[in-house]
Order: sequence, then C-alpha cells, then structure tokens
Amino acid sequence: MNPTSAPTRRNPSFARDSLAARVRAFRGTRVLVVGDVILDRYLWGRSTRVSPEAPVLVVDVEREEFRLGGAANVAHNVASLGATPVLFGVCGSDAASRSLEELLRERGVEPEAGLVADRARRTTVKTRIIAHHQQVLRADEETREPLAESARAWLTERIHAALPGADAVILSDYGKGVLAQPLLDSLLPELSRRGIPTAVDPKEEQFFRYKGVTVITPNANEAAQAWGKRLRNEAELVEAGFGLREKLGARSVLITRGEDGMSLFDDEGHTHIPTKAREVYDVTGAGDTVVATIGAALAAKTPLAEACVLANHAAGLVVAHLGTAAATADELVTSLEDVERG
Repeated sequence: MNPTSAPTRRNPSFARDSLAARVRAFRGTRVLVVGDVILDRYLWGRSTRVSPEAPVLVVDVEREEFRLGGAANVAHNVASLGATPVLFGVCGSDAASRSLEELLRERGVEPEAGLVADRARRTTVKTRIIAHHQQVLRADEETREPLAESARAWLTERIHAALPGADAVILSDYGKGVLAQPLLDSLLPELSRRGIPTAVDPKEEQFFRYKGVTVITPNANEAAQAWGKRLRNEAELVEAGFGLREKLGARSVLITRGEDGMSLFDDEGHTHIPTKAREVYDVTGAGDTVVATIGAALAAKTPLAEACVLANHAAGLVVAHLGTAAATADELVTSLEDVERG
C-alpha cells in the first residue's frame, strides 16, 4: 500500500487498560537524552504602574523560581514518567550551572553521567517575568556557537559508551550548538547500526541533519519552514508530512498542531490524533513532553501510534500549567479514556 494514498485514520482508539500497561512498562527502561540544556528562571510579581523612565511596565517581583528547560526538561519528563533518563549536554562553569545541577538531582536526573562544564560557554538561562499570570518579558543568556573540539570529543565519547545500555535515544535540539553536524555524523549511524529507536525534537534550520531517525516531532510552523511552503489546509499538511518523511528517510514524522492535535505520517498512512488539552494556560515545554513520552514509549517497545496517543495525553496535562511542567505516570494513566476508532 502506498501510504500517501491511504485514507486518514482519525482519533485512533486503544483500550485504556492496554495503554495503561504501556505506561507501566516505562519503568526499568533507560533513555539517553542528548541536546541543549536550559535553566528556566521565572520572576513572579504584580504590575500596577508604568515606568517614568520608559513606556514599560514596572513589575514588583514577589518570588523567584527555577525550572528545567530544553533537554534538561526532556530528561525531567522521562524521569517523571517512570523511565530512567541519562542526560548528555553542555553547560557553563557558573552559578547557573550549579543551580541547574541541583535542580536536576531534585527531579531524579543525575547530571554527573553526561553533563559537560565548559568554562568558555555560558549556561543557557531564559528569564521570564510573569505579572498577573501573564508573561510580559523574556530575557535570554546563552552561547550559540558549536562546541569546542575538546568538549565535543568528551561528550561524544560518553554518549557512545552509554549506548550498549540504551533502550531509546532522544535528541533535543534548541540550536545552542550541542547537536552540530560532527556529533550527529558520529552518533546517527551508530544508532542505526544498533537498532536503537531515536526520537528527535528538531530546530528548523537543522531539520535535514536527522536522516533515518525513528520519529521526528516538529510543530506545524517548523514543518512548514522545513518544507518551504505554508501549510494552509489539510491537503498541504499531508503533502508536507509524507514529503518530509521521504526526504529524511525517517520511519515517521509527527507534526504537532496545537489545538488541532497531532498528525502522524508513517508506513500505515496518515493518522490524526485530536488534542487532549483540557484547558490551555501555557504551551511552554509541551514539545519536550511530547518527545519525552514518545522516547519512553519506544524504549518500552510501544507501537508508534500508541506512543503518539500517550504523548497527546501527556501534552494535554502539561499545558494546563503555567511554565514548563512534567506529567507523572500516574497522572497519565488517570487521563486515559477509551475513544472510538476513527
């Protein structure tokens, strides 16, 4: 069967008990998470006036909070779902890196295994100022250049040493320099040779570096940019989904579509999965949750369509929170519902 000519499957259903068993099977699996680690800093407060110095709000900060972002948040989500993450990335040798490592340990992720401290780089920090539960400003501190040769060699060596015990690998690309071509040229062929399932959350400008992966999870805007055309309707989305899959030589492409759910393109054709969001407060980190859930599911040998249904439920849980969040295995099981097969 030519998948491009297959009818679209809508709202695929699987028995709740079967999906719950898939989630329980996450425990005991080992998932490598490779990518750009980020420390998210939140300043919460109130604003009742405009600055006399410039036409901007004055926010009276009431509390400060740190959360994990980027690949660090992916690893946090993997741990929260019951699987064991091993995080590989690069940070600076600064106060932010110490906060990041402390937070990782609190969230069940050991930083010692694969987090490289590079004195020549800054730890990526995104500071968000929140007033009355709305983000009013974001300030970024980061280094975007590719890694120095010494840091890349160290990181590559540690990743390869961990592959024999890996059940799945997640590549979390935020464009901060870790997932550059030299590392991918070393890693991707080895993942293919070993048959390790690989899930990728891509950066659009590096999209076609990820040849031959199991699943790549762009959002609709990233998919449109990679395809080079606006996706104005369902037909154009389907064309792009299958076209990107063919150009990548990937087993599947999963396009996340916000309130319109997800679209999976694989050997079976096009499967549309409606959104499971109850109430959306903030989509920050939803992509991290999607790729983390799919990675944990693939590690537990879950068929891809079921993995996507689980990821859809998990994303629906985290967008109900303001800022980055993670769904637990128990929350995910509770959220599962039987739905009619489309």
